[in-house]
Amino acid sequence: MVYILLADGFEEAEALVPADLLRRAGIDTALVSLWGSEAVGGRGVWVKADLNVAQVDLTKAEMFVLPGGREGVRNLAGEPVVAALLQEAVDRELWIAAICAAPTLLARAGCLRGKRAVCYPGMEGQLTGAIPCPDEPVVVDGKIITARAAGASFDFGLTLVEILAGTEKANEVRHGVCY
Repeated sequence: MVYILLADGFEEAEALVPADLLRRAGIDTALVSLWGSEAVGGRGVWVKADLNVAQVDLTKAEMFVLPGGREGVRNLAGEPVVAALLQEAVDRELWIAAICAAPTLLARAGCLRGKRAVCYPGMEGQLTGAIPCPDEPVVVDGKIITARAAGASFDFGLTLVEILAGTEKANEVRHGVCY
């Protein structure tokens, strides 16, 4: 199961494009609200979540995805449950993916020490311990996937598909959406 964490203010493209691509690949994917059953994106798009954070089943987790969005990342950072889930993901050696401003959360949690990573341009100074790769849209280092910003949402989502379902499935999805 892929859990995409939604806090109010999340960047819609960074959550919904990967969710769509993962589901097209047949990968179980859940949009998870931190509060209640809905979340509102930074551009005012309301999303009905599949689950709330209390319903996350760590025994089924393969990957956690953290979308960006300045306010969304601030809200994710303010929730102790997010830090606990990240730590549990690290301890269980699960995949962790973050895009835009969200890789800064991984840096604060110590997940990027010595790892190559990318984030929203201009925020590289907040990637404490990481090796910034500002010219790459998506970076995979170990079990950590980071991506630059909303414009990399398709590359990010397809990378997640490739990691979880293989290159052939990623190419099938890529072709299906004419990307």
